[in-house]
Amino acid sequence: MATKIYIVYYSTWGHVAALAEEIKKGADAVAGVEATVWRVAETLPEEVLGKMGAAPAREDHPVISPRQLADADAVLLGFPTRFGMMAAQMKAFLDATGGLWQGQALAGKPAGVFLCTGTQGGGQETTALTAVTQLAHHGMLFVPVGYTFGAGMFGIDQVRGGSPYGAGTFAGADGSRTPTEVELAMARHQGTYFAGIAKKLKAGAAALAAEALA
Repeated sequence: MATKIYIVYYSTWGHVAALAEEIKKGADAVAGVEATVWRVAETLPEEVLGKMGAAPAREDHPVISPRQLADADAVLLGFPTRFGMMAAQMKAFLDATGGLWQGQALAGKPAGVFLCTGTQGGGQETTALTAVTQLAHHGMLFVPVGYTFGAGMFGIDQVRGGSPYGAGTFAGADGSRTPTEVELAMARHQGTYFAGIAKKLKAGAAALAAEALA
């Protein structure tokens, strides 16, 4: 059976949605992996979103319910930062996973993060770090990208988002900056890297289960 990876995100101006699409491309490059992009429900009224100049919701990305996370073999969560932490929309989604937490339905599943900040000092690493607490309480296995992106992690010739914790981009203070090619490339790499690990973990678990039955 295919390894099912859910790429679940919230995006205000479309930056995180763009990263999610690239991550899916990377994950889809791994044979035996089935990657699906989902978005979490919006919590702000349309009037407020309009005044913010928010991007229209991606209708091709269905809204996910918290209980559906249990159907995935692995999960990648994407969100913009709000003062060094995940946006309230993603937090509200995770706050609604209490039933899954009680049953530890997500325990042992690999998980990773990707994100967007407005500025270079806006939380590229703190947002990922504060998100890890959500994964830990569910017993999930945090899979950082590390420095596996190679040279793309070390260049200082241009402003670039991303960190060892996961892919990232900058939106600019007014949301007008779009992800650069190197940021998109890191997102694709994270998708491929994460998918490979998720596939190995699922195969290993299946092998152990078969051995126990033998």
